[in-house]
Amino acid sequence: MFLLEDWNSINPRKLELKNELLIIDILSFILILVISFTHLQAVRILFGLPFILFFPGYTLISALFVKKEDLDSIERIALSFGLSIAVVPLIGLLLNYTPWGIRLYPVVFSIFIFVVIMSFIAYYRRNKIPEDARFKISIELNTLKEKETSKLDKALVIILTCSIIFAIGTLIYVITTPKVGERFTEFYILGPTGKAEGYPRELELKEEGKVIIGIVNHEYEEVVYNIKVRIKGKISDSIGPIMLKNEEKWEKLISFIPQERGKNIKVEFLLYRKDRKEVYRALHLWIDVR
Repeated sequence: MFLLEDWNSINPRKLELKNELLIIDILSFILILVISFTHLQAVRILFGLPFILFFPGYTLISALFVKKEDLDSIERIALSFGLSIAVVPLIGLLLNYTPWGIRLYPVVFSIFIFVVIMSFIAYYRRNKIPEDARFKISIELNTLKEKETSKLDKALVIILTCSIIFAIGTLIYVITTPKVGERFTEFYILGPTGKAEGYPRELELKEEGKVIIGIVNHEYEEVVYNIKVRIKGKISDSIGPIMLKNEEKWEKLISFIPQERGKNIKVEFLLYRKDRKEVYRALHLWIDVR
C-alpha cells in the first residue's frame, strides 16, 4: 500500500523522507506485538508514548493537510500532540458503548485501525497533488549555519519542547504511580450451591446449616482477617487467620449448628481485621430451629 522512499541523496545538504506514514504504521504494529508477547513495562512505555500521544494526531493532520504550505513544521507537530490527546479519549468513549468496552486490547487495536485508516487517506490525497506540493519531512543539514532563526520561532520551539516533555513525564508518572482508589473489603454470604439463594432458613435442633463465606481484599495492601460465627449472641465458631493480598479472593463452605430451639434466631458472621479490635464487617441470617 505504501512505498518507503530513501532519503534524498541528490542534495547532500538536505535530507527528505517522502513517506513517513509507513514507518508510523510499522511502529504501531510493533507496539501490538510488544503488548501481546512481553510484559516489560519499560518497553511498553517506550512504544506506547508516541503511539498514544503523537501517531493518531499526526496521521489525522496528514490526512487533512496534505500540502507542505498548509502548515509549518511547528504547527504540524503541536497539532499532532493536541489532536492525539483529543482523539484517544474519543475512541475510548466510543468503545464504552460497544460489547468490548474500555480494555487494553480493544483500545490498542482501535487506535491502530484509526492510525492506518488516516495514513491511507493521507497517502491517497498526497498522490492526488503534484509531488513538489506534497508535504514531506525534510531536514536542512546546514540550517543553523545559513539561516538565522527568529526569536519567536526559538520561543515556540522551546515552549513546544517543554510541553512535550511535561506531557510525557505526566503520563509516565500516572502509569508508574497509579492512583489509590477507595479502600474496602467485600464480605458476602452465598448458599451452599455458590449462588445468592438456598440459604438455610429452617433447621432441626443441632442440625448443621451450611453457607459459603467470601472475602475479597480491595485495601491496596495485604490484610489478615478473622471470621467469628455468633448464634443468638454467643460465639460458636472462629475461622482464621486468613491472609489476603490486594485483589485476592477467599471463599469457603462453613457450617454452624444451633443449640437452642426458637424462631427468628439471628446467626451472625463477623469479620475482623488483625490490626483493628472492632468488627470490620458483619452479615447475618435469620433461622427457625424446630
